[in-house]
Amino acid sequence: MSSNFYVACELGEDCGRVWLGTLHKEGLTVSEVRRFQIDPVVEKKSVHWSVPQICEEILGALRGVAAHEEPVASISCHSWAADSLLFAPDGSLITPVYHHRDTRTESGMEATLARVPWEEVYAETGVQPTHVNTLFQLATEKPRRLDRAGHFLPLADAFNFLLGGDPRSERSLASMTQLFNPTTGAWSEGLIKKLKLAPKIFPGVVPAGTKLGKMRPEIAGETGLADTRVMASCSHEIAAGLAGIPAEPGESWAFLRLGNAAVIGTELPEPLINDATRQMNMTNQPGAAGTVAFYKHAAGLWILDECKRYWKQRERDLDDSVLRHLAVSAPAFESLIDFADPRFFTPGDMPLKIQQYCEETRQEIPRKPGPVLRCILESLALHFRNAIAEIELLTGKRFSRLYLLNSPANSLLPPFTANALQLPVVVLPPEAAAIGNVLVQAVGQGHLRSLEAARLVARQSFRREIISPHTAVWNAASERLEEVKLQKEETE
Repeated sequence: MSSNFYVACELGEDCGRVWLGTLHKEGLTVSEVRRFQIDPVVEKKSVHWSVPQICEEILGALRGVAAHEEPVASISCHSWAADSLLFAPDGSLITPVYHHRDTRTESGMEATLARVPWEEVYAETGVQPTHVNTLFQLATEKPRRLDRAGHFLPLADAFNFLLGGDPRSERSLASMTQLFNPTTGAWSEGLIKKLKLAPKIFPGVVPAGTKLGKMRPEIAGETGLADTRVMASCSHEIAAGLAGIPAEPGESWAFLRLGNAAVIGTELPEPLINDATRQMNMTNQPGAAGTVAFYKHAAGLWILDECKRYWKQRERDLDDSVLRHLAVSAPAFESLIDFADPRFFTPGDMPLKIQQYCEETRQEIPRKPGPVLRCILESLALHFRNAIAEIELLTGKRFSRLYLLNSPANSLLPPFTANALQLPVVVLPPEAAAIGNVLVQAVGQGHLRSLEAARLVARQSFRREIISPHTAVWNAASERLEEVKLQKEETE
């Protein structure tokens, strides 16, 4: 087997990375070519994406790849969801490109749901709402901008278009606009009509692994990648990460993606959309090879970051390794919190909020960083336990392991999660989304036969840490937290 080379461009909310993947007889290797900051442009009260800056960063990375003088088979972008770009019929970008942090997004959700009931939106799309979803952003667009538009494209799809010139949206990212029906595999004609959006702006939707054509001649000439093809891999970062999950065929698995907010779920063969999934805040997202990611958003690392920010402001900035040491030294299950309590949704003195909650529920009050951190991590692991129980109830599955994406280095959370769930936790490498992006490109190019073959390559190519549960005392801790929450409800 000769080596095949691929480029994966990752566009996050604040950071971009360009990766080079090489598929050879020994397996797959993925290495970072360039990392760059993505800073929104603030003009008066308006917030925009700096598209020229991102393009120049990508082109710089591609020039570096071309310097190795190896033929690159294809390139594909993946990104987070919500934001999109508008293009005129001639392909020119309509500026400014509004950022989800722009104040205009604040009114879109309320205005849209006043016209179309939330139950109807969910029945059509199977996606839980956030105020920055593309659906709500388009509701705030000025009519003259929409009249000028030939099409809109979600973020990663837009950069695939800028690289290759073929305006297509890949299913995983199209679904997160909340204008796509995952059951029919097409844009929701009913929502488009009721919201009076022009059908002309909705691009063709393609499955993951679709070839979009060769790179634009001017870009190929500038970068030296003359024969490189642009592909629609899994355009959404979660779908890309799941495509590279090293699961065995037939294995019943769940996944947890950590971040400021967490995403927890599983993979299904088809969408699961009903009143129960709506009430339990579940989202359905098409993925590679006809799979569907079925997940919910959960509390994540934001509350911990808020504590660290507060301590830093008061000159108590502690290294992560020191915090871990202090948390290990703190007593287990001394205090637990409910992440659904509204006080934990807003910034501020987070250690004080935790202390107030513990005082109100008659628990030991954590006053030092170590006990505070332990309280957060133990409570978070139990929060994930409840989410997994809900997903098993909805799907009828019993999971045999959990795959963990974006795990912080040297963290207590993976072993706590394994113990809370009583499941083995497989910690995936930090480049998991890039691995999935590259593997889907390889399948689309015919260099790998199937998603199953791609996951076999992932199993054989990358080292992963497996954490086995080793204690059942978490069952008692879970029961105690439920008692604490019930007691709090009764006193309110």
